[in-house]
Amino acid sequence: MNGVALAVFIFFFVAVTAMGFLAARWRKAENENSLDEWGLGGRSFGTWVTWFLLGGDLYTAYTFVAVPAAIYAAGAAGFFAVPYTILVYPLIFTFLPRLWSVSHKHGYVTTSDFVRGRFGSKGLSLAVAVTGILATMPYIALQLVGIQAVLDVMGVGGGETTHWFIKDLPLLIAFGVLAAYTYSSGLRAPALIAFVKDTLIYIVIAVAIIYIPIKLGGFDEIFASAGEKFAQINPATDKPNGALVPGEMGQWGYATLALGSALALFMYPHSITATLSSRSREVIRRNTTILPLYSLMLGLLALLGFMAIAAGVNVKNGQLAIPQLFENMFPDWFAGVAFAAIGIGALVPAAIMSIAAANLFTRNIYKDFLKPDATPAQETKVSKLVSLLVKVGALAFVLTMDKTVAINFQLLGGIWILQTFPALVGGLFTRWFHRWALIGGWAVGMIYGTAAAYGVASPTQKHFGGSSAEIPGIGEIGYIGLTAFVLNVVVTVVLTFVLRAAKAPDGIDETSPSDYTADAGDPGVKVELPPATAGAPGGH
Repeated sequence: MNGVALAVFIFFFVAVTAMGFLAARWRKAENENSLDEWGLGGRSFGTWVTWFLLGGDLYTAYTFVAVPAAIYAAGAAGFFAVPYTILVYPLIFTFLPRLWSVSHKHGYVTTSDFVRGRFGSKGLSLAVAVTGILATMPYIALQLVGIQAVLDVMGVGGGETTHWFIKDLPLLIAFGVLAAYTYSSGLRAPALIAFVKDTLIYIVIAVAIIYIPIKLGGFDEIFASAGEKFAQINPATDKPNGALVPGEMGQWGYATLALGSALALFMYPHSITATLSSRSREVIRRNTTILPLYSLMLGLLALLGFMAIAAGVNVKNGQLAIPQLFENMFPDWFAGVAFAAIGIGALVPAAIMSIAAANLFTRNIYKDFLKPDATPAQETKVSKLVSLLVKVGALAFVLTMDKTVAINFQLLGGIWILQTFPALVGGLFTRWFHRWALIGGWAVGMIYGTAAAYGVASPTQKHFGGSSAEIPGIGEIGYIGLTAFVLNVVVTVVLTFVLRAAKAPDGIDETSPSDYTADAGDPGVKVELPPATAGAPGGH
């Protein structure tokens, strides 16, 4: 056990835990018994708070561990994360301000709220909500995998022969603390902790990108070592281990994975939750212009995969490569800082994800189908309880299943969540798509994507072994999620023509064109209803 690193890790963990509970008093709300306050921080965050919150939300412990781990294992193909985070910001500049405006105008808390209001369809709203919850669960689990990787490298919990309860006790404690302060403080907790998380990550990356290459003899030596490793033949596949530059055969896969991931990123409920917590439309526009700074960090972070090869890191589980690199290369005290950055980098997004999933269940399953007359206080109570259940489910996932299964389910989550794009982004710009056509397209995309992913094998497992397969009609290997998305759009368009020709009943659109450009100071935005009607069905 690395006592010094563990002591530094515990210091930061205790500090952010205290911040998590104190966050309940930060920007204290007059009425805490509403999802606007608990689940969206009162929709009051300015530019910098939103920037740190979105950064803490999107760049997770899984990013810190898995992106360089992919490069450590396979080479430059892992760099797909860099172009997709560059592509995503111009994309969200076009539609996030519109979503913020209409959501604040009508009091929408989730994407499913918007879809129900726009298309007048509880069925479509339910499909989007269920997809969001399904896609988020393994994502939360992977944050706990990130914490567990750090604890393993520090030697906490004992070896493989240790009793499971003793081995997993540190993770159980971390989970308990996360659950407690999320329940208590809601979105304010991760918003406040995100400042610490991002500061630590920037410090660690800045030091690592300078200090480690100096110790390894420079970047020439690092790339030479990586090139030698990737040129070796893998006996399991009878092919090279990887490549410093993707070969011609891998270019379709690289491009489609980058594009598909860019389209999917802001479909995740936690991305939207962080967005809707901001106080004005202009805050969103500013953030889309400064968030690319994180892409610079991600590019430098990805290079750690090559550094781990040059440093001789040899681990069976690639997720341990970067924590082990820090353990080997840094002084013990700074290794503790790096481990704390990864650990806190897991807590922030895990908290936001559990809140987002809970909001979807409360607003679009509990209120829409189980208790239409639920009051704001009842909604908040249910959301708090469900946020705990979501985290318990993620914890059970981590403790009972193989970690590679968790990673592959997260890849499946990306395929699923992309199928909500036509309803959400399409609905922000046009009412032409028919609600039943959107449900049909979503169903086809979900079935095809799941079936195609099930058929992908890897050297270690028969099913769900990856997220790429042959693209029908083209013959190239590409990202399954993007293929499923194209099928989704084609089916949606064809069915819309058919249903409109058949004069199938259209749902009621409760929005108006001016709602999509409204700002916080405009009349009618965020109207508070009197207590007597606030909980009435359909009230906002």
